[in-house]
Amino acid sequence: MGARLRQLREDRGLTLREVGRRVGISTSAVSQIERGVLRPSVNRLFALVTALDASLVDVFGGPSPSAPQPVLDGYVVRRAVEADVVRLAGGVVFRRLSPGPSRDVDFFESTYPPGSTGAEQNELLTHVGYEIGTVTQGELTIDFPDERVVVRTGDTISYACGTPHRLSNQSAGVTVATWVIVHPVG
Repeated sequence: MGARLRQLREDRGLTLREVGRRVGISTSAVSQIERGVLRPSVNRLFALVTALDASLVDVFGGPSPSAPQPVLDGYVVRRAVEADVVRLAGGVVFRRLSPGPSRDVDFFESTYPPGSTGAEQNELLTHVGYEIGTVTQGELTIDFPDERVVVRTGDTISYACGTPHRLSNQSAGVTVATWVIVHPVG
């Protein structure tokens, strides 16, 4: 993941310092993430993606802007053993579920160990797009500025990504959720 973030930063002509300024972290922290020394939290990953004007698909090694667009006929299969996985701070794991290129949509699964959070120091996250998620195992706590929502197995939630939010697993068991993030066309 770090090498991919570095490639995205360099492709956009950004310095470590500029990315650090946009994310609100030190140049050293950006460098450590790019070198794989430091794993970002979920919030930090989304902040980096936003600062790089990229998407999760880009971090997972998705197609470059010059790659062919998805074919609308036929099909694409990705076997479970081929799934792209990103391991984040606190043991949170993102697994890309899209089998091939998808236009303006990220589809992934997130796994949260007991007591894990996607944030540093209780910060709330914002990014671009619209999220739709369902919990397939356990329960996920989502904090918004004025409310806390607990989403349990089988429950579904959606919200604009611009709404400040933080996801965490406050339960004693593992939580697994699947997510679709729709990005604005532009």
